[in-house]
Amino acid sequence: MDILEILLTASFWTAAIRIASPLIFATLGELICERAGVLNLGIEGIMVAGAFAGWMAVYSGLGLWPGVMVAFIVGMGFGLVHSILTVPFGLSQHVVGLGVTLLATSSTYYAYRLALPEVTSPPKIEAFQPLEIPILSEIPLIGPALFAQTPLTYLAFAMVLIVSITLYRTPLGLAVRAAGENPQAVAAQGLSVTAIRMGAVMIGSGLMAIGGAFLTMSAFNSFFFEMVNGRGWICIALVVFGAWKPGKALLGAILFAAFDAAQIRLQQTPLGANVPYQVFLMMPYFLSILALVVMSRRAEVPAALMVPFNKGER
Repeated sequence: MDILEILLTASFWTAAIRIASPLIFATLGELICERAGVLNLGIEGIMVAGAFAGWMAVYSGLGLWPGVMVAFIVGMGFGLVHSILTVPFGLSQHVVGLGVTLLATSSTYYAYRLALPEVTSPPKIEAFQPLEIPILSEIPLIGPALFAQTPLTYLAFAMVLIVSITLYRTPLGLAVRAAGENPQAVAAQGLSVTAIRMGAVMIGSGLMAIGGAFLTMSAFNSFFFEMVNGRGWICIALVVFGAWKPGKALLGAILFAAFDAAQIRLQQTPLGANVPYQVFLMMPYFLSILALVVMSRRAEVPAALMVPFNKGER
């Protein structure tokens, strides 16, 4: 009964959509990278760097939307580093990705201490505020959840549509998908597989950084290093869960966010008084693993994912 009551409240779904928003940005970013044939394990560090860059830009006097753009550019910078090492040089995507995560995290820590050497607690900024859409926000249950969110949440849902149309309805999207499936065919058409893959990794990394910026500029109004808290690794799993398709990845992000929102509320019920809270903290990840196992059986991995391309080789 406690679970049923939780699921039928507008506040629960409002929280679930808010929790899902940074996951949507980062999952789309990882999906673009992998569709082009590159596994980007730098996602965790890039999200941390994006969270700091966007927050610091606003704290320094820029507006909120320019702060989002700063985060995007910083993410693209780390994506450039990742793509140079993995695409033309053909280095291990696993090793490079972990290296980028360490580089982004440590450089963020250094920049934070350099910019705010005497600060004991992070300063606060004026973050994005919820923007209610008239009439639609008054719909019972789903109105507040979908139409009374911050502008970045609306942007996250819009990006799902934009990425879907780009991947499946444009020549550019066809080239990106072909680079991850059959790069030799792309090269045979006179296109540069290296340029396509590098561009995809840079754009994808920029979206990951916006996912991090959501945490400091929409979910919260400050920055601390533990705020990403493994969300990047979850997004990699969500790409597999969504079978490398933006729409299914969106559903996966909302599903995980619903599990997370539910465990927070269950801790406050009579059930929470009798069960160790660690069980509730584990629940979203455990249920996500089960869902991942079920969905991954049907997933078709891009054929050239993590396969280096050398022009002229078969």
